[in-house]
Amino acid sequence: MLGTTLFFALTAGISKWLGKDYPTLELVFFRNIIGVLFIWLSIRSRPIERKAGGKLGLLIFRGVVGTLSLYMFFYSIQVLGLGHAATYQYTYPIFLALLSWLFLGERLKIPEWLAIFIGFVGILFVFRPDLDVPAGEHILGLGVAILTAVSYLSIRRLGQYYDVRTIILSFMLSGILMPLLSMVIGESFPEIEDNFLVGHFILPHTTYHWLGFLALGITAYLGQKMLTQAFTYDKAGRIAAIGYSNILFSTILGILMGESLPSTAMVIGMLLIIFGGVLIALTKSKS
Repeated sequence: MLGTTLFFALTAGISKWLGKDYPTLELVFFRNIIGVLFIWLSIRSRPIERKAGGKLGLLIFRGVVGTLSLYMFFYSIQVLGLGHAATYQYTYPIFLALLSWLFLGERLKIPEWLAIFIGFVGILFVFRPDLDVPAGEHILGLGVAILTAVSYLSIRRLGQYYDVRTIILSFMLSGILMPLLSMVIGESFPEIEDNFLVGHFILPHTTYHWLGFLALGITAYLGQKMLTQAFTYDKAGRIAAIGYSNILFSTILGILMGESLPSTAMVIGMLLIIFGGVLIALTKSKS
């Protein structure tokens, strides 16, 4: 799991570097193109096991929501910084617990309600409006966590009908088709400035950039592979708790890449969010 968080932090760091010259939509596109190649090789060596029934609509929904979350995450890295974006992303267990309570009728224990409260207090510290960062960009960071929670909620149902690789493949195919559509719109309407939904394709113009896009896909794939392996060895709650080391790795990497040290309020917010998330994870692992 530590390997997972390290590789995901490296993926984020590479996206920050490439994002200075290329639209974030293009990063999403290349990340998933390379991932699909690895999944295809896996399916060739071990064919997907067919299961009875299916939820095609939910499978497509998971792919679309997951891709939108990735759009917003890569974009928030550029406008908020690595540590800030990772902190917002890892508030998803708080929203996942709330959504499970609201839509699935899951009962929450007192420690889980306490964890949700602590997490939201942490969000207030991190959200603290900065003079140089518009509130809308903080909302974008929170949007990543909410969409991630919705995506994970759908995976719970999809796991009853599909092989894990099918679920991942649907996400990656969405992550190829949606950026293509977004970039076609960008080329068709050149007056629209690049944002997290529309962008203009830029052909990589140096060997270093081509290698960067390759590394983007490989680190994301290795992180996903290690994540899957980690969850086969221990309870999901304890494994998820270790995942919060991603915030530490991302913050350190951001500082090494020239980002400023986090403020006192930011550090307090990070610690509260980590504490709330770990409390939820450990409570779930004892259920």
